[in-house]
Amino acid sequence: MPAIALPLRTERLVLRRFDGRDLNAFHAYHSMPETARFLPGPAKSYTQSMERVGKYANFVFEKEGDWVCLAIEAKGQPGLMGEVVLKWLPGRGQGEVGWTLAPAARGKGYGTEAAAAVLDLGFGELGFHRIEARLDALNTASAGLCERLGMRLEARHVDKWHYKGQWATELIYAVLADEWQARSHS
Repeated sequence: MPAIALPLRTERLVLRRFDGRDLNAFHAYHSMPETARFLPGPAKSYTQSMERVGKYANFVFEKEGDWVCLAIEAKGQPGLMGEVVLKWLPGRGQGEVGWTLAPAARGKGYGTEAAAAVLDLGFGELGFHRIEARLDALNTASAGLCERLGMRLEARHVDKWHYKGQWATELIYAVLADEWQARSHS
C-alpha cells in the first residue's frame, strides 16, 4: 500500500494528520453527550481524548485492519472542525468510511465534502473496490450524508447493537469503485 500523501485538499477543506494542537478542540466536542450519542462508548474524558489524538496523529496504513483518521479544518482557518476516518477492512479492496463533526461545523456540507475526499482517496490512490458506512438508524444526519454521496442502502439489521442501554438498528450504506468513478465524472 502506498504512503498516503497528506494533506488532502478540497474546495473548502484541508484534511490532515492530527497533532497536539488539536487536543482541546477534539475534547471540546467529544466530551459532549450529543457527539457521543452515535459513537461507541460514552463521551470522552480529557485523558481518553489525549489517547485518541495521539493514536490519530501516529496512524499507520499498511495492511488490512489499519485505519487513517484525518483532522478536518477549513482552508485558511486553522482549527479542528471534526474528523473523517477510512478503515481498511478484511477482504480484498474493502473499506469503511466514518465522520464526526463539532456542533458548529454540522449542517454546512463539511462532512459530505470530507467524506467525498476520503472516498476519492480510497478508490483512487488506495485502489479499494468497495467502501461502506455503518450507522445507527436513528442517525438521520449521517444517513442523509451517505445518500448525498450516492451510497446505496444495502442492509438494515434490526436490533443489531446493544449500546448505551438500548438496542439499535444498524444501517449499512455502500458504494463500489466503478459507481463512484461514474458519479464523480458525470
